Amino acid sequence: MGGRNSEARATTPEFGGASQGGDGTTELKTGTTTVGLTAAEGVVLAADMRASAGNMVASKNARKILQIHSSAALTISGSVSAAQSLVESLRAEVRLYETRRDTTMSLNALANVTANRLRSGNFQIVQPVLGGVDDEGAHVYSIGPGGSVMEETYAASGSGSPFALGVLEGEYDEEASVDDARTTAARAVQSATERDTASGNGLSLATITEEGVDIDSYDRVENAL
Repeated sequence: MGGRNSEARATTPEFGGASQGGDGTTELKTGTTTVGLTAAEGVVLAADMRASAGNMVASKNARKILQIHSSAALTISGSVSAAQSLVESLRAEVRLYETRRDTTMSLNALANVTANRLRSGNFQIVQPVLGGVDDEGAHVYSIGPGGSVMEETYAASGSGSPFALGVLEGEYDEEASVDDARTTAARAVQSATERDTASGNGLSLATITEEGVDIDSYDRVENAL
């Protein structure tokens, strides 16, 4: 995943190894490792920062964790344009929901809205992870590309997820502090970047509490440990 400028560059012929769109342009995609886990007082999301076009590293500063709600964020993988469109659609849906009902959207409602968007077939996203906090506590949802919704205490997505899950299986503690959960999430992404060639180039790390969403970026995963 990358910024808008990265995606614009990815549609030029120089990225000739990637998949071709219907108009002959080349789509920027992510291999990706993203994780989400609940903690005693919030949620932590983490993701690597590499975006690729075919066999080429197209961006080393890709943003794969994006805030979509006052106390929720989404990790994304798949095509950049579809991911950006999904995020903008969800942000608009949250604003509309909260304006009409004069209340904050719950994480369960947001998870189901996200699933409905994927179920429509308009967003070619590979299993985003939604994390956030509402009146009922901390939540992490693994949302399948076909629109399935599963609430988990921890989840991972992307090509590096098998390696990340190995760390989460061994180290996750539902009573851990947010700081300890950040370390576990960073270690999970680090494990994936050591074995998955599509993941790498640093770390995005988000802490979500009832006070809001805070997203940090690190050039090296080790800097977050």
